[in-house]
Amino acid sequence: MQADVISLDRVWKIFGENTEKAMNAITEEGLDKKGVLERFGCVVGISDVSFSVKRGEIFCIMGLSGSGKSTLIRHLNRLVEPTAGSIKVLDQDMSDLTPKELLNIRAKHIGMVFQHMALLPHRSVIDNVAFPLEVQGIPKLKRWEISQLALSHVNLLGYEDHMPSQLSGGMQQRVGLARALASDPEVLLMDEPFSALDPLIRRELQNQFVSLTKTLNKTTVFITHDLDEAIRIGDRIAIMKDGRLIQVGTPEQIVMHPEDDYVADFVKDISNLKLISARSIMKELERSTMPEGMDLSRAPRVNENTPLEQLIDVSTSSALPIIVSDANGLDIGVISKDTLLRGIKGGEKNDG
Repeated sequence: MQADVISLDRVWKIFGENTEKAMNAITEEGLDKKGVLERFGCVVGISDVSFSVKRGEIFCIMGLSGSGKSTLIRHLNRLVEPTAGSIKVLDQDMSDLTPKELLNIRAKHIGMVFQHMALLPHRSVIDNVAFPLEVQGIPKLKRWEISQLALSHVNLLGYEDHMPSQLSGGMQQRVGLARALASDPEVLLMDEPFSALDPLIRRELQNQFVSLTKTLNKTTVFITHDLDEAIRIGDRIAIMKDGRLIQVGTPEQIVMHPEDDYVADFVKDISNLKLISARSIMKELERSTMPEGMDLSRAPRVNENTPLEQLIDVSTSSALPIIVSDANGLDIGVISKDTLLRGIKGGEKNDG
């Protein structure tokens, strides 16, 4: 079982001068966000947030402006101090770290990429990437060697001596990602890094980012306001509203099983053709109601992760139902024409 690299337990953030009194009123009286503002003049930014992220996982946090998502991600490297709750990163309680220990974990173990890269305009590409290593006192030849490797990861070899002003927006964003990767951090924090880019460049960088983080096994928390982006890159998605986590789940779970009207409104226009898998809509073989005597030996077979879009193509090539197999090649389910049509319509998983 994968270990949790990041763990938050009942984290609160209250902004204002009477945060301790406000927190006590929340705990003892159940005072809500509006009541906190009226009585204490404080703003509740994060409300009782708990979640964990496993090693190598891309965990997307999404919500509208003001939902608290950017405030939340800044808690993970303690750019923002929590009012209450526990935050652990790489088995370390972030609140217990001394200033020196905090600087060390930020420099070597947590990389952060912002929407606006803030590249140093008077430094070349390779010097921008190498800057965090320079701060750490790593010798010049070594930091250039490391920076070359980081630039190769983002397909920017050959641009080492260019200045930021000579690069496109997408290329500048790649430089920022290379800078975050240069210290080989276990954790990446991404705060809407692609939101200012054109759609085509944005999709290209999304695909490259997913491939890169999976290859390097980086644990990532990715902030976005775009559900399409969250679904495309996230292993799991957390939807925020007014500082609270409304729902956490895989893209498929979020789209197929929204927990309330707010989430349902988010996902109503999302196509499920590439999202829903064979496992989600199949009937288990032992509970199937296939007509007696039907010969399934020549039925088409797919694996359990085959997307709905591909199932449609398979179904049109045969009059027989589709047999679903697991990772070990064992037949575990069946998809009839009717089951497939319900999946296309957006019906929930059939329980047989």
